[in-house]
Formats: sequence, C-alpha cells, structure tokens
Amino acid sequence: MEPSHSLFSRIRLATPADVPHIYKLLHQQAVFSHLTHDFFATESSLSATLFKYVPFTSVTIFLLEVSPNPLTPSERVIHLDHPLTDPEHETFISDKVNDVTVVGFVSFFPNYSSFLAKHGFCFEDLFVRECYRRKGFGRMLLSAVAKQAVKMGYGKVEWAVIDWNDDAIKFYEEMGAEVVDHKWRLCWLSSAALEKLGEVKRMLFL
Repeated sequence: MEPSHSLFSRIRLATPADVPHIYKLLHQQAVFSHLTHDFFATESSLSATLFKYVPFTSVTIFLLEVSPNPLTPSERVIHLDHPLTDPEHETFISDKVNDVTVVGFVSFFPNYSSFLAKHGFCFEDLFVRECYRRKGFGRMLLSAVAKQAVKMGYGKVEWAVIDWNDDAIKFYEEMGAEVVDHKWRLCWLSSAALEKLGEVKRMLFL
C-alpha cells in the first residue's frame, strides 16, 4: 500500500524575522547537548549579531521548513506511512497561511585552510527537532552547506562533534566525513580567560 502522508520540505536563508525560532532551536540544542550552563544567547543578542553582513561572508543560517502543502521551491518530498505528530507545531510555525513549520537549522561561517590555500566553511550548529529526526533532514542541511561550498570553489567543510554522541558520529561518517580522533584537540579562549589574555596583550604594547 502506498504511503498516504507527505511532507514537502525546503531550505532557505534565515532572516531577522526568524530570530525567535533560531533562539528556540539553539536552546533545544543546548538542552540536548547538556550545555545549558554555557547558553547565554538571547533573542536580542542574536538580533544584534546576526544578519549584519552579506550571506556567506560571515555567520550564515539555513532554516529547514516543512509543510503538508507543496512549497516553492520544494527541496524534497517525504512520504510517511502515518501522519507525523509535532507537539510544538504552533510554536514553530513560520507561515500560517501555508502551514509551514521550522524543523531545523544549520549555522556556518567562512574559514581558511593555508595548506589547501582555499577558503572553506565551518559549521557551528546543526540541529533537527526531535520528532523530525531520522527522516533525512540532517543530511539535507549538511548537503546544503556542502553544495554552497562547491558553488563558491571552497576546499573544505569542517565541524566539531561531541564525543559521546555516537549517533551523530555515525551519521557524519555515513555522509563521507572523516572523523579525526586523537589527532587534534579543540581549544578555545572564552569569558575571563579571553579578557585576561586581551588585557596582557594590551599592556605589552603600551
């Protein structure tokens, strides 16, 4: 028997009007990653720091949306055996007229590989809401970043993954990613350490 339930999907560039949805997605990602203690973003701070530059020259966000109705443009049609229940449907509606719902996003920014002598992208976040997982939407978001990198002649797309998230690691490997283990260590300066180092550097040049 043929599936009788379909979801039409599309990926589009986020706009300032999408900040409330982006904020909620980010918070859900922080909860999922057990990192709420590091989550300080607000809708105001996101509005002040995103969308200040031309897309792909700074932080860029792709949103993935679905609808039971045909979308223009339509990225992919998902056929389901049973209707999908979204308990947060009303919260994530982005277009009430066409019943369009935000289901996930990816944020990424340009970087540079001196070994390749080429620019690339690094993605910071990739997240799909729980009830929409395991339906190919994560693959669509990552593929959209890869497609944009190829279009711009970039040489690499890279990212980090939490070591306990075996499902994500398996997913990335299935996408063709090389998951480098025990070769590189992620380092960062943040908060007080960043301010302290910045102050030391300032004093050296007085």
